[in-house]
Amino acid sequence: MNLPPVQLIRQTAPQPSVADVRAETLRAWRESKLATRIKPGMKIAVGCGSRGIKNFQLITQATIAALKELGAEPFVVAAMGSHGGATPDGQRSLLAHYGIDEASLGVKVVTDMDAVQVGVNSWGEPVWFDKNALAADGVVTVSRVKPHTDFRGDFESGILKMLVIGLGKRHGADQHHRYGVRGLKEMMPETAKVLVEKTPFLGGLAILENAREQTARLEVVDSSDLFAREPVLLKEAFSLLGRIPFKQLDVLIVGECGKNYSGAGIDPNVVGRLLIEAHPHLETNDPAITRLACLDISPDSDGNGTGIGIADLTTNRALKSIWSRPFEMNNLTARFLWRSKLPFAFGTDRECIETAVDTCWQPKLDRVRLAVVPNTLEVFDLWVTAPLLEDAKKVPGVELIGGMRELPFDTLGGLKQEELFPDSIRGRRKAKGGH
Repeated sequence: MNLPPVQLIRQTAPQPSVADVRAETLRAWRESKLATRIKPGMKIAVGCGSRGIKNFQLITQATIAALKELGAEPFVVAAMGSHGGATPDGQRSLLAHYGIDEASLGVKVVTDMDAVQVGVNSWGEPVWFDKNALAADGVVTVSRVKPHTDFRGDFESGILKMLVIGLGKRHGADQHHRYGVRGLKEMMPETAKVLVEKTPFLGGLAILENAREQTARLEVVDSSDLFAREPVLLKEAFSLLGRIPFKQLDVLIVGECGKNYSGAGIDPNVVGRLLIEAHPHLETNDPAITRLACLDISPDSDGNGTGIGIADLTTNRALKSIWSRPFEMNNLTARFLWRSKLPFAFGTDRECIETAVDTCWQPKLDRVRLAVVPNTLEVFDLWVTAPLLEDAKKVPGVELIGGMRELPFDTLGGLKQEELFPDSIRGRRKAKGGH
């Protein structure tokens, strides 16, 4: 079938950003309340997780430099719950993929999965903490603060979650996810209260990113200020979240899903689809999307296809890239199963996209409201059909680029994503010789 032509639009609203990330990281640590509590010779565990944080390696290097400057002896501990297949080698591989390794940082990186019970929370549940971190003189985290993909609360993704679930290892992750949304929204803060009291946790570096995936703010939050300060930072992070600038789409084509883009693979905050059992909707169900197709799973996910079920349609290639161990471990531990049901799959990108258009409930091809994005993290550039251009002209900070063109496919029916989005993560990966 024919597909409607598209045009590039770009969201150009000014975004706050940190000009010198290393210098700002050093300043945040040096001027923090926490710095006065670090004494020479203290062994400090630095918790690092499995998210694709912009400047992650640089920020971690600067954090370690700041701790050494204060006379401490830092080392890195994996703080990612059950990710990486819940194995030491899997978690070491994930960290190394983001440049968090001994060669780059000059300190030991510990990925043991051993956890110790340090107490009981107000729910009567045991509280777990990384054995190596517990043995340190102090613990800090390098944590991105952003809206969670599963729920709304005072504490979502950030320092507190990394403290409870990341450093709780598989025990902590499994325990809280057993209760579904309640375990995250209600029990997680109760567990954090125990950990602040019973462990050498000193605080964490909060990283906020803007809609263009740039570092927007760096702030060290002391453990004594955690419960008051993180909710404020979360509200700011929510205001910075990249969004699709339309209320309704007939078709959304997502080039790649992946854990490096969102903990849910495809960010529900961006596509308006929560897909959690017994919680069918987000508070704001924007945009309302009739048909969503996802063409690939990012290789940065190391075979974890979490979130592929948020899409209605995909490709055989995407499903074949899923590795059962990390995929099953992450989803069965998280206990959010709807999102990872396997969608209808097709042999080529073109067939997948054609089916999305054919089943989108808009039979008039010239009226189909279709948008293409590389992933749900990088949504500042979108290719859209003519009916969306009129809406785009009314949105502040949106610029129309070039003219209409056909979607580009190779001879095998593959969408040329790198041609559409040369500056995306996938485009940069291809330019470096990756796949």
